[in-house]
Formats: sequence, structure tokens, C-alpha cells
Amino acid sequence: MVTPDKKQRGIEALNQDFIRYEQVDKAQQYRLAESAGAEEYDDETVIPACDLSQWIDGDSATRAQFAKELTDALRGIGFAILVGHGVDPDRYVAAADRVSRFFETTPSDVKQRYRAERHGAINQGYFPKEETSDIHPDLVEGWVFCRRAFALDDGRGAPCRVADFWPDADQEAFFRDLCSTQFSLVQPIVHAILTGLGVDPEHLDDALESTNFALRMNYYPPVTAADAASGAGRLLGHEDVTLFTLLPAPTVEGLQVLNRRNERWIRLAAPPGSIILNTGDYMQRISNDVLPSTTHRVAQPTDPALRSTPRVSFPMNVYLPEDAMLQVLPGLGEPRYEPIRALTFHTRATAKYYGDDYPVE
Repeated sequence: MVTPDKKQRGIEALNQDFIRYEQVDKAQQYRLAESAGAEEYDDETVIPACDLSQWIDGDSATRAQFAKELTDALRGIGFAILVGHGVDPDRYVAAADRVSRFFETTPSDVKQRYRAERHGAINQGYFPKEETSDIHPDLVEGWVFCRRAFALDDGRGAPCRVADFWPDADQEAFFRDLCSTQFSLVQPIVHAILTGLGVDPEHLDDALESTNFALRMNYYPPVTAADAASGAGRLLGHEDVTLFTLLPAPTVEGLQVLNRRNERWIRLAAPPGSIILNTGDYMQRISNDVLPSTTHRVAQPTDPALRSTPRVSFPMNVYLPEDAMLQVLPGLGEPRYEPIRALTFHTRATAKYYGDDYPVE
């Protein structure tokens, strides 16, 4: 059983306190929550912006240049800002409004009926405030929906009973359409990354055809005086257990990225309508540590006026299939990691959040 004391200790904890769970090398050291007077910030480094239309619509030379720019950005910082991706910015505005209303109008007793449970590798469902993980009292409510929670008529999984995952079928239809649109960007992004690494761009096509993904809705309520005094962060410092994550740019500040080159935090502000791309543990593993799983967190706003404003985000996490064997990509040197089943890899890593009985071996 998780005790309040354990989560309170998580406010002061370092990531290295949980290093035994990691499935890729992570030498960086940081506090899980932002700590006044104990942090250094990088106000000079700019997260590169990459125009995805150069890959989608470009000739071979333009594609090669884009692949280099994207892979260089991910190799250096693990984050890039995608513009020219083709998703209508108004859809993201509508999605943000829906996320707000979803959390604000769904009754508490209904939310509790959808409490998170593991489905395969992913802990899916509703997470109350301060219960996103077992190790830190995050100041956020979350709701996770993976592929099996969507009524996708694509022959890749068992039919979905919408009511098993969604209190509102209209929400499922809206976000299914949004996820399908974003999923169409996965193959171009992967092809560009593999090209930049000097790997056959189609190497992962079969795996990605049937892979899982997860939409995570985050609702950060206004920061109360007690929240501010607690020292807890809105979302603890972490690395995503993903191939990569697509995050439509939030409108309220708070996202911070650790620059491992100088151990300082970058306050990331992306243009409205853009997509923030970051690589995760899956990518670090198969890239043989070439592309890092990059540390980020959500801190309380620096602008006091924004602390009374709710913040929402809705990242889409992209994985490899649970039954796939994760292996270092060809041509990237002597493998530093043994092949491992994705389900085992994923649940071992996320056991730090959900407990030592979480892994599936």
C-alpha cells in the first residue's frame, strides 16, 4: 500500500533513487519536483523547429535535409517542435476545450468507476489528483486511453465496448478521429528518424502497422495555496516509456526539459498549433543510446496569475507492439542491450510508478 509519507518523500526524491527500475542507461540526476533555489535554468538553448511538410511533400534532397535536422535535434536534446504537420490548429483548440469539460463536468462517482487498471503494458483509465504515480503527489488528474479503448475498425484488435472505457461516447468519437489523424504522422516521422540514423526507413513498418498507442488527457486544476506550499510539482520529472510522444503545444506554461549537456532546465514554449515531439525509452533502447529518452516535467507556472488557470494537455504516446522483441537497430554499433519483449520492458520500467508487482515477465 502506498502511504502519503512515501509520496511526500517523493517531493524531495531524486530520479536516481529509482534507478533500479530503468531499462536503459540514465546517468542524469535531478529532483522529481522543481525546488526553489536548488535549480538552474537554461534560457539560451532553443528547441529546434522542424517542418514536417519537407518530408511529406519534399524531394529526395529536401527529405534528406529534414531527416538530418530532426535526428540531430533528437540526438542533442531529445525534443523537437514539429510545424507543417498538416493538423488543423483549430482541432487542437477544440480538443483542449473538450479535455477541460471532460474533467470539469464528469461527476466524481463516475470518474471512480473508471479508475486505472492495467491492460497489457499500459495502466489505463482515470487517475485522481495526486495519484498519477506511487512516488510523487502530482498536482494533476489524468485519464489514459490506449488503442483498445477506441472503436477503431482497422482489424488490429478486439472490438471495443465504448462504455467500458468512456463515460461519454461522443468524446470517444472525437478523440478517435484526432488520434487517427495524428497516427498518420507516425510513419513519416519514423521514416525520417531512421533515415537520419542511416537505417532502412521501412525497418519498423510491420511493427508500427499494428502497434499500440495511448492518448493521455491531463487536467491540471488551479494551484491552491496548499498546493503551492507543498512543494509538489504538477507532474514529476520523468522520461517517457515510449518510442516517441506527440504533444500538441499547451497554451499554459509549465513544461520544462532537462538539457543533459549542462544539467539545466529549459522552459519550453512552443508556438500554438505546433506539436512537441520527444523520444522515449523504447527509442533509446533500439537506437543503442544514440537518441536519448529525455527528461521533462510540468512545474507550477512562473507567472502567479496563471496559477489560478487550469492547464490541459493531451499527449499521444507511440509504442512498439507488446509481443515484439526490442532489438538494437542494425548498423548502430555493438548492441549495448540484449533483446527483450516489449511487454516485459515496458512493465519493468513503469513498476517504479505502480509497484514491484507490476512487471509481466
